[in-house]
Amino acid sequence: MHAVVMQSLEEYLSGALEPATLREIEAHLSACEMCREDVRSMRDVSHRMGSLRVEEAVVPAPGFYARVMQEVDRRAAPSVARLLGLDFAFGRRLMFASLLTLAVLGSYLVSRETAYPGGPTPEAVMAQQESPAFDSASGQDNMLVTLTAYEP
Repeated sequence: MHAVVMQSLEEYLSGALEPATLREIEAHLSACEMCREDVRSMRDVSHRMGSLRVEEAVVPAPGFYARVMQEVDRRAAPSVARLLGLDFAFGRRLMFASLLTLAVLGSYLVSRETAYPGGPTPEAVMAQQESPAFDSASGQDNMLVTLTAYEP
């Protein structure tokens, strides 16, 4: 497309050109087949796009949104947060505070943990040696296994 048509193509298609410019463009279009074909195809596209427009917007009746919200509220299942009147931000803060308290208490318990005995102490094993059940061969083997498994 040539510059003569290209500069004021939108105004030409919408019909908003001054008479002098309109005569100049029409003179060029009568002589130039390529520009004439381009303008014709652009008019076709413009008409097709115009047919896609919605002629009339649908406006809901007055009070429609209020009735929808009332119906949603009526059908909404009650939740714990709703029953207690808690909003989402407060619930997040409450959950964070609970987790933080749990972490602090857990770390306190871990730091105060005493060593749990893993098995009998050597003194208990030696005391067991004097028991009547130790006289059997299996009792002596049990004592050896217990002493080898002992870790101080």
